[in-house]
Amino acid sequence: MLRWFRKSEKKASEDLNFWEHIDVFRKYLIRSVLALVAFSIGAFFMKRFIFDVIILGPKNSNFITYRVLCDLGERLNISGLCINDLHINLINLEVGGQFKIHLLISFIAGLIVAIPFLLYQLWLFIKPALYDHEVKYSRITVFYILLLFIIGVLFGYYIILPLTINFLLTYELSTEIVNQINISSYISTVTTLPLATGLVFEMPVLIYFLSKLGILTPAILKKYRKHSIVVNFFVSAIITPSVDMFSQTLVAIPLIMLYELGIVVSKRVYRKKAQREKEEGIVEEQAFGG
Repeated sequence: MLRWFRKSEKKASEDLNFWEHIDVFRKYLIRSVLALVAFSIGAFFMKRFIFDVIILGPKNSNFITYRVLCDLGERLNISGLCINDLHINLINLEVGGQFKIHLLISFIAGLIVAIPFLLYQLWLFIKPALYDHEVKYSRITVFYILLLFIIGVLFGYYIILPLTINFLLTYELSTEIVNQINISSYISTVTTLPLATGLVFEMPVLIYFLSKLGILTPAILKKYRKHSIVVNFFVSAIITPSVDMFSQTLVAIPLIMLYELGIVVSKRVYRKKAQREKEEGIVEEQAFGG
């Protein structure tokens, strides 16, 4: 009965003309916009928490990452991990600059919080066109996309961002030059790095789809495993512009683990593909009386 309902629902979706599809899409789009506006307004009134705790947190020496690294440095006897002398002056150079930044950050915060709801609305729109097994796999796919993105953003914010800020904002060519950082430049770094890391953490999902298309195979991924390690350390050296090998390794390890996870994902894709082809071969053989 449920299967019949799903098929009839799919058939009803296929029977809609172009303008009816647009009308359905408009309904979900309006919901998404309203949710985005609501979350952005909420973020606007949480100015103190968003700026003092989240945005400006990594520039303070009492930030949790610095405290953990300092404690780790004391245990391992690595003095370079302890960061206690962060003195960063942020300035605003535009009339109304702080208000514009407030609006921008409110929108970005609202968008980040609204992403699960926006993806859910998109999934509701395409769901009637999917079969039962496609609905199941689409749910799993969306879940892993969100999970990896969130993990990537948190890793970028708590690991990569503090290390980058500590190096770039305290780097000096001469003691005669004082760093006075424009707030726009600082916020651009704070928002860009975690989001970029979130996208990098989608590597297993990308490998999954490329494996489904037959572009990547487990054999290819294994062949270039050593190359990927070198590339990951190179990327980590760029992300954490520091001569400290410990910091670079701290960033490179998760990237290497993501690549290894991609190999596992690719193997699973090809294993299922081989099993499906075998089952189809058996059914075809039985149909011909083999």
